[in-house]
Amino acid sequence: MGAEAADLDRSLRALADGNRRAILRAIRTEARAVGEVAHQVGLSQQATSHHLRALTRAGLAASRQDGTRHLYVVNTDGFAAVRSYLDDFWPSKLAALKSAVEASEDIQDG
Repeated sequence: MGAEAADLDRSLRALADGNRRAILRAIRTEARAVGEVAHQVGLSQQATSHHLRALTRAGLAASRQDGTRHLYVVNTDGFAAVRSYLDDFWPSKLAALKSAVEASEDIQDG
């Protein structure tokens, strides 16, 4: 398996968990400490730390140290493999939509 496929698999596995998606929403706009994130998503700090480590390993979150606190924020670059994978679906879907619209216009004009 290539590096890109491994990145995609790791990202999709991380995104499959609802708690991790909730955590990503919590850290989407600003860096937050584990305790803040835990409070916002309704998990223990231990569970939140576990999920944040998984998100960081998947490249979807980044952390930095601020004194004694670890702050986490979404790493938008980490979504590149997922974005690339999903983007591959659009050209064929858009072409099918275009054909359907054109066929509908032909029927209406006919």
